[in-house]
Amino acid sequence: MTGFFAQRLNPDWYHGKGKRGPFFEGWYYKLVTKSQERAFAIIPGVFIAKNPGETHAFIQVLDGTSGRATYHAIRHFAARDAAFDVQIGGSTFSREKLSLSYEGSDGILIGEVRFTNMAPFPVTLRSPGIMGWYGWLPFMECNHGIVSMDHELHGSLNIYGEQIDFTGGRGYIEKDWGTNFPSGYIWMQSNHFSAVGTSFTASIAVIPNLGRRFAGFIVALLHQDRLYRFATYNNTRVDHLSVDSTTVRWRLHNNDHELVIEAERASGAALRGPAKEAMHMRVDETMQARIRISLYTLDRFRRRLVLADTGTSAGLEVVGNLEMLLKP
Repeated sequence: MTGFFAQRLNPDWYHGKGKRGPFFEGWYYKLVTKSQERAFAIIPGVFIAKNPGETHAFIQVLDGTSGRATYHAIRHFAARDAAFDVQIGGSTFSREKLSLSYEGSDGILIGEVRFTNMAPFPVTLRSPGIMGWYGWLPFMECNHGIVSMDHELHGSLNIYGEQIDFTGGRGYIEKDWGTNFPSGYIWMQSNHFSAVGTSFTASIAVIPNLGRRFAGFIVALLHQDRLYRFATYNNTRVDHLSVDSTTVRWRLHNNDHELVIEAERASGAALRGPAKEAMHMRVDETMQARIRISLYTLDRFRRRLVLADTGTSAGLEVVGNLEMLLKP
């Protein structure tokens, strides 16, 4: 079973078989050492262009400590039909591990990191992943999936001649696929809070849909094995969203909970993102942000604090035209 329904119920699988350009698909592996002194994003993917000669796979690397970003275009790409099992050149990527084997004039990437005690995002018929029932729509510009909110790392990588030991560190995996990234969006993520196992991810973006545009958002907080969701599709309301040169401030509520977010921006690097013509969209990402979150339970009589914590080694992107997102 590898058709539309099977793919939607397995967002981590490859969705590009038989697609014509423009189409992209990429997986985002976040790797942070036990000490948090080093943090990397390893981003394997494929871009299918209208011009077949421009179609290529890639491995993109962001050094979250130094702010260095590199992009390696690779011709060979293969993916299994009914599993998350991707090969780019000599490197392989799956839910359980990543294995790098790349040697070129632009650098060397060698090694393997395995993942244990993973926290997969729940998938059901009603809600096939983080996108909720929007995940069933076949014409979304950009689809989003979360493979694991949090997990342990085991192994090491040689990244451009430097051996990095990730054993004992924490990881996170998500992915995107579609025709191109949104014209404007905010994304943030951290799974480095005071309690191991707490993980947070959030994004809000300009979503085109049947000739109109709207601000769509998805927020997930995993804490003490409970998943709290705030999203366009579950009657959550945005009470406030503002962005300046130092801070992103966001407050949301639904019938049961209120979430207050304050993300401190930090310097980062320019990654390549997909536009319809090529992988040339500029995506400024930092892995040195800090995200303060306060979660409250709401009832008729009181507002009770459930969690107040700060996430470190946090990823943060503020990209494109945000005018629609910031409307009062």
